[in-house]
Amino acid sequence: MRQQAAAGAFAALGWACRRDLRLAMRSRAELAVILVFFLLVTSLFPLAVSPDPQLLRAIAPGIAWVAALLASLLGLSRLFATDHGDGTLEQMVLAPAPLQALVAGKVLAHWLATGVPLVLLSPVAGLQFGLPADAIVVLAASLAIGTPILSWLGAVAAALTLGARGGSSLLALLVLPLAVPVLIFGAGAVESFTSGLGADAHFSLLGAGLIVAWVLGPAATALAVRIAHE
Repeated sequence: MRQQAAAGAFAALGWACRRDLRLAMRSRAELAVILVFFLLVTSLFPLAVSPDPQLLRAIAPGIAWVAALLASLLGLSRLFATDHGDGTLEQMVLAPAPLQALVAGKVLAHWLATGVPLVLLSPVAGLQFGLPADAIVVLAASLAIGTPILSWLGAVAAALTLGARGGSSLLALLVLPLAVPVLIFGAGAVESFTSGLGADAHFSLLGAGLIVAWVLGPAATALAVRIAHE
């Protein structure tokens, strides 16, 4: 029975992930807006601050992480809103498949469609600020570990604000304070590495946060979805 339940959960997760990825590929313009926003934010900062190379290298990790957070917020409001509007979310709540697995598949698809491209674009941001190659690798690795945490924080907030007026504004107000530790550890990994102290401690904290997010995130998001449905 446990094996059947586990197989059913993985099947539900895979189905939800494939479905949302197909929907994301049909709206490539929205994905392009997220990527262009990230590139614009990281490109404008060197024009707005001093052209001192040392200053640019010092602020590069923080700017890249803030740009990634703001870019990921652009698509979070539609994570559940579209399904909620057309009744699909109600069918997911009533389906025999575990709701935790279904929402986990949706969050995984959101990260694959938005988080992974941001990770792949991070070397461009690093080059604009003059980061060395090894520091760019650390920046990309920190984003790869930290952006799924941002997706889970956004998923819980998106579920809590379903049907609320000004849901996008409430979503940002909920996510931004909770994302501060992720930003600190993510940007701190690059800063610690460039200063010669190593990034192991920051990566360990980000990894612990990722584990907690994947353990508690599905249950918290599913509960928020049920509350919104009721």
